[in-house]
Formats: sequence, structure tokens, C-alpha cells
Amino acid sequence: MPAANLAFDTILSTTMNKYRRTLEDNIFRANPLMYWLQETNRVDKQDGGASLVVPIIAVNPAVSLSYIDYDAFTTQITNAQAAQLDAANYAWRQFAGIVAISGIEEAKNNGVSQVIKLLDAKVQLTELSMAEALDQMFFLNGTGNSGKDWFGLAAIVSDVNAGASAGGNASGFIGGIDRTAAPGTTMWKSFVEPTAEVLTLARMTTAYNSVSKGNDHPDLGLTTQTLFEKYEGLLQPQARYTDMKTADGGFQNLLFKGMVLMFDLYCQAGTMYFLNSKYLQLLGHTGTWFRNTPWIKRHDMDARFMQVLTYGNMVASNVARQGKLTGKTA
Repeated sequence: MPAANLAFDTILSTTMNKYRRTLEDNIFRANPLMYWLQETNRVDKQDGGASLVVPIIAVNPAVSLSYIDYDAFTTQITNAQAAQLDAANYAWRQFAGIVAISGIEEAKNNGVSQVIKLLDAKVQLTELSMAEALDQMFFLNGTGNSGKDWFGLAAIVSDVNAGASAGGNASGFIGGIDRTAAPGTTMWKSFVEPTAEVLTLARMTTAYNSVSKGNDHPDLGLTTQTLFEKYEGLLQPQARYTDMKTADGGFQNLLFKGMVLMFDLYCQAGTMYFLNSKYLQLLGHTGTWFRNTPWIKRHDMDARFMQVLTYGNMVASNVARQGKLTGKTA
């Protein structure tokens, strides 16, 4: 390979490695859900395994008890209690962004500064493409692209079993757990209110309270622009409170009973989610999380390509603390 090409490859690779963290940060700040999961430290890594194993938060076994003096402690857990303790298993999913530079672009940008400017423009396009694709997937059910898409809220926040490609097995479970049989009927279903009607504060209150338990409440609401504006119209002017940290992140938001409510282009029409991010995660692979591949030049094309690879999935450890309203209008 000519020395000029080696220098060009070195500049591209070195600069891209410097961009890597910035690219990831910019992607996560491009849409409300990913921004919120990052801000609440719900993005984590796993170093391997056949699947993504997530301990579930279910009913506690009855091993707490009062006693007096020399009473013997009863510590045996029955089979029924043990059935409440399990783990959800989610399939790995893969995602890639492509950075491409053509031969004519390479020829026009010979100097170091020109190469860096060219790559900067290409990376910005990749950021936009990856952020939009991930945003769209995270509102769907994982069946897109022949079941290759990552899980989204439509699969996790539900009261019915997902399809086979979304749930991970032929019976359509979600995370390997059956929502139609005990204990899944009580601990593995989300609150869903599907009545076709105009959005009201009363319905929002019911949804919020239904997925709350004690001091454990939903912290993130996601909806459409139409329903966001409807909610804003329902509020008295003096009650239109905003979370300033989220606003500083660039997102319009309103508060509902302490929950931050935002709107997203890809949220399903008529839907409003009530999410507890404590039990939602983006799990990624330690070695392949927005990882850059080497630049390659195909033999049949006058262009160089580099991939940004990510392995992982969206998972939940407690779907009963998630809910949604559907069929709502303004």
C-alpha cells in the first residue's frame, strides 16, 4: 500500500478513536429515553454469556419474622416462594453504524486538517443515523428486520406475551417468562389501559398510581407531541413545572406528580408510557460497545468503510412497575 494511503489510514483511525466517546455521548443525548437511561445510570455492560441474564424483582420470600428470646428462626423457603425468585433471559442483539469515505473524497482531502474535517462531517452523519435508528427501535417490540431489532417498550411494557422473535422463544414469553401462567400473571404484566378516549388527568393519575408501590414511583413519562400538548393544556399556568436538569439537556418536559414527561417522534400514536427506570436497562457487551473496526477498502468499490459495532439489548427486571395508556386522543 502506498505511504500516502498508510498515512491516511493512520489519521482516520487515530481521529476516530478520539471521537468514539463523543460519538456515544451524542447518540445518547439525541432522544429522551436514551438520555434518561444514561442520566439515571441505567446503561451497563456484561462481558459475555449465551444471553443477557437479568435478576428479576418479584415477591420477596417470607423469611422475615418477629421473635422473642431464644425462638428458632424459620429460614426454609417453600417451593411456592422459590418460584417467585428467577431471572429473565434476553437475547443478544447487534447494531452497527457505517462511516464511509469515497476515493474522490480522499483525493480532495490530502492534508491532516482536511482529513479530520472530512471525518468529523462523516461521524456527525453516522451519529444522526444511529441515534434515529435506535430511537425508533426502542419504541417497538423487537420483531422488526426479521426479529433482529433490539427490544423496545412495546415488548416490555405489555400485559400479553410478546411474539416469538421479541420474547425469545416459540411460546412468545418475554425474557423467557410466561405472562399467562403463575407467577407471571401477577408479577410479569404491565399496567395497560386501552380505552379509546380523550386524555384526562384522571386516567394519568390511575396509570401513575397503578405502577407505584410505596415510595417506588415512575420517574419517566414518554408520549407523543399531541398528547404532551394536551397534558400541557390541562394544566393551570401556575402548575406547569419543568425539570430543569432535563431542560438543560435540551428536552422540553413537564412534571406530573414528580415524574418527568417528554415527547418523542417515534412514540406510538395515542400512547403515554409511565416508566420506572430503576427496572429498565440498556445492557451492552463490554468488548463491543460502540467499538470501531479497522478501516477497510473493498475490492469492488472506490471507498473505505469503518463500522461502529454495538452488542446488547434493552431489558427489564420488573415489568409490573411499568405502564401505559393507549388509544388516547387530544
